[in-house]
Amino acid sequence: MIDARNFGALRELFREWPPADVAEVILDLPEDEQVIIFRVLPAALAADVFEYIGVEEQQKLLRAMAHEQVVAILNEMSPDDRTALLEELPSAAARQLIRLLTPEERHVATALLGYPEDSVGRLMTPDFVAVKEDWTVQHVLDYVREYGRDTETLNFVYAPDFVAVKEDWTVQHVLDYVREYGRDTETLNFVYVVDERGKLIDDVRMREFLLRPLTAKVSDIRDQTFVALNVTDSRQDALNVFRKYDRAALPVVDSNGVLVGIVTSDDMLDVAEEEATEDIQKLGGMEALDEPYTTIPLLRMVKKRATWLIILFLGEMLTATAMQGYNSEIERAAILAMFLPLIISSGGNSGSQATTLVIRAMALGELRLRDWWRVVRKELLSGFSLGLILGTIGFFRITLWQYLHIFDYGKYHSLVALTVGAALVGVVLWGTLSGAMLPFLLRRCGLDPAASSAPFVATLVDVTGLVIYFNVALFILRGTLL
Repeated sequence: MIDARNFGALRELFREWPPADVAEVILDLPEDEQVIIFRVLPAALAADVFEYIGVEEQQKLLRAMAHEQVVAILNEMSPDDRTALLEELPSAAARQLIRLLTPEERHVATALLGYPEDSVGRLMTPDFVAVKEDWTVQHVLDYVREYGRDTETLNFVYAPDFVAVKEDWTVQHVLDYVREYGRDTETLNFVYVVDERGKLIDDVRMREFLLRPLTAKVSDIRDQTFVALNVTDSRQDALNVFRKYDRAALPVVDSNGVLVGIVTSDDMLDVAEEEATEDIQKLGGMEALDEPYTTIPLLRMVKKRATWLIILFLGEMLTATAMQGYNSEIERAAILAMFLPLIISSGGNSGSQATTLVIRAMALGELRLRDWWRVVRKELLSGFSLGLILGTIGFFRITLWQYLHIFDYGKYHSLVALTVGAALVGVVLWGTLSGAMLPFLLRRCGLDPAASSAPFVATLVDVTGLVIYFNVALFILRGTLL
């Protein structure tokens, strides 16, 4: 169609597609053809499609588009998605784009960008339906019909319970049908009730207005219980609230309780993805990249990775220092050095497992600081059990190799096997316990628990594991090999 310059057919084709699907197709095309498609799409659809494209691609398209295209798309974008774009741009570029907005949209954009970075204020949209408690249901429905078209609060939730209507029905028919059959559905979202000062006093499900008589008042429907976010709440806090209450949208209030916007679940999905990516990168022993792997400059990525590698390398130097302290023991019983990788890796692996489990439980809100003793008791038992399993395997491996004449561990082979087995119990127990406690310690100090990454735990356990190993060897082998 593009080659044939059949732009009318192209417009009609994409008009029936979901914006997310259009965005997926566009991203596979050359940049010049992407611009052509955006030029032929209706302004509202173009803005919807634009919101489904990554920030990096959005910036490229804005540079390639004509001035009038940029103006149309920016003014049609939803406020929260536009804020996400503007906060990723250099300040000069962001100010230039803000100047292209209409006065009303410019006011909204600057207000949202004025909230602290990574706060709920930057995620919210000011498009919502707010009503007064002395209104009747008829008044509310009329108000929603007139002003609710651009809100994000009237969403769909599908199967198993839903209301299905026919396209030739009248609105009155639909309302009658919903009142009769819609009581057990979850398809209608919330309308927010405010007082004369705009202070949020309740949130009421939209279906309540559809199921009540038209003469009923909002005050008769209110239950006076609601959940709200504050504009200064962190994104992580907002994510925890969404997870706890299973809401598709939550109201956002300022310090005076005035309703200033809402945050929707699609924004929370983006936050959850960002948080998970950041935690995974930190667990890998590096700083969070803060931008996609494919677009981050090489020097910046090296810098973020080098910092932690240097710290971990310096930590591993302590391993050499610890081994120097037991140099004489290694000279007299060189057979002990053969099992060093086995001891060190087992302790590091058990510690990495424990710290990963605890960090994830903290992220999901399953564990709090006060739960540290509960974790200690559980990890003591699990660490001892895991150490006993590995120690038993290590003991029988040495014994089996000796009796099968695969390798000769000397006349004290049984003591060597016992040393390795006992050391594995101690190292795995210590690795599990330290790996589980490090996240609690970091959180108590006000740091991110994810910073106790698996490599960091492994480095700590490497050093302490050597001390445990050689002290066990001194105790068991004293008077024989040592």
